[in-house]
Amino acid sequence: MKRVGSQTEAEIACGLLRSAGIECGHRDTDAIDSALEDYTPAGPQEIFVHPRDLEDARALLEPDAEAQAEAEAEAQADAEA
Repeated sequence: MKRVGSQTEAEIACGLLRSAGIECGHRDTDAIDSALEDYTPAGPQEIFVHPRDLEDARALLEPDAEAQAEAEAEAQADAEA
């Protein structure tokens, strides 16, 4: 469904989804590239949800471009003030 950069990011995303009543899980991707990959979870994680919850999950995890642009502009204005 969605790929994030680390296990911590995956746990945060799943926490957000669960708080909205969406069951989810995460797992390592095949893209792990670390000498420790057999010993510790590291690298990209895939987040997965039930197909029935996919649209709601995307809406929570993928902010629309307009809202994101507004937030960035507001943060920049605050930084300049």
